Amino acid sequence: MPAVNKQVDAYIAKSADFAKPVLIHLRELVHKACPEVEEKIKWGFPFFDYKGPLCNMAAFKQHCSFGFWKASLLKDEKGILSEKKDEAAGSLGKITSIKDLPSDKVIIEFIKQAKKINDDGIKVPAKPKPKETKEIVTPPYVTKLLAKNKKAKTAFNNFSPSHRKEYIQWFEEAKTEETRNKRLAQAIEWLEEGKPRNWKYMKK
Repeated sequence: MPAVNKQVDAYIAKSADFAKPVLIHLRELVHKACPEVEEKIKWGFPFFDYKGPLCNMAAFKQHCSFGFWKASLLKDEKGILSEKKDEAAGSLGKITSIKDLPSDKVIIEFIKQAKKINDDGIKVPAKPKPKETKEIVTPPYVTKLLAKNKKAKTAFNNFSPSHRKEYIQWFEEAKTEETRNKRLAQAIEWLEEGKPRNWKYMKK
């Protein structure tokens, strides 16, 4: 007898009539492929955990979804899994009836793959963080002003990209030309002393 969660029972009971047979069928397949699975409700949807998240299902107004937590690691030679970025569609696309599902054999194979991935402790590779460009575009009015003050210009050019960016953002965020001019004048004084924009908050 599979270990079921009463919260998942309640979720299915409250779902639309078209969704109930779909959710019941998917639930049965998950327990068949992975008898050790544990049912939970996360973010308001039924989740199936086995050594971490395995898969999940959901019912919406006009469709159901079924998704694998590590879908990108599953072998899918026939291209059954959806590559759409619509999270509400899940890994099998939008499901309106059992007829929309792949064969039981195919779904069970995917679930067994997902189980083995968790058994082996394989994690989805982290997405590489976009590298911030170090090139800072200095507005012409700043370049023109610095050209008149060699000391301030040298200090500004010797700053790290982040410190130059702090000054430029401060100028660009001014809502009026008067405010910007005041900030430029103040910046020249600080630059002559070799001070970065946020020098007041720096540890001494």
